Amino acid sequence: MSLVIAEVNGAIGTITLNRPKVNALSGELLEEIASALTEMKAQNLRVIILRAQRGAKVFSAGHDVAELPTNGRDPLTYNDPLRQIVRAIQLHPCPVIAMIEGSVWGGACELAMSCDLIVAAQNSTMAITPARLGVPYNLSGILNLMKVAGMPIIKEMLFTARPVTAQRLMESGVINHVVPPEELESFTQQLAMQMVETSPLVLRILKEELRVLASAHPITPDGYERIQSLRREVYDSEDYQEGIRAFLEKRKPEFHGR
Repeated sequence: MSLVIAEVNGAIGTITLNRPKVNALSGELLEEIASALTEMKAQNLRVIILRAQRGAKVFSAGHDVAELPTNGRDPLTYNDPLRQIVRAIQLHPCPVIAMIEGSVWGGACELAMSCDLIVAAQNSTMAITPARLGVPYNLSGILNLMKVAGMPIIKEMLFTARPVTAQRLMESGVINHVVPPEELESFTQQLAMQMVETSPLVLRILKEELRVLASAHPITPDGYERIQSLRREVYDSEDYQEGIRAFLEKRKPEFHGR
């Protein structure tokens, strides 16, 4: 069974996450998203919509925790599948709309926020959960979140790992539109059609200009090395192992800061 359903209707492409239960972002699922994006790039589409199955209770549960290494190795490297997909969305020539139905967890929040626009159902939520798992998020991931969310809301989401409603995220500028669940598809399609009617060359240039300007955050080599050293301490810790064990055993983790 394909973990992604790719469809094209006129100038609009749709990529539907189709992994059973909670659309956990396994390496295989992310590879299929990458393939769909590549194929749609070759078709010169004007807009792409990224969504879950119709009526989904969970848009995506985020990283497949079963695939995280337990040997202390950093899983969030430059070539991590999620990092590759985020870059593929950001570098894709046409706008990508995340159509959110259900809850969004962990790395799937960054996946959604890497899209150019977010349209969400009123009952949807987002929760950024690395602190609950004992996983230190990487620098490029944090920067991607900062480019979309204001510092107050992103700090709260990272520090508490608690779900935040779509309405509050719209008020904070993270989500573009919040609509009733029954209007989600029609509203998103209408928004996509409005983009289709504009100049594709201009959209391509505007998207690249925004990407370059949003990434203009210099960091010194010393600062980068210090952050990487701090992250390494976490991967070498007992808390990291405990976080993964607790998730797989479906219990609350007991962190001791060591």
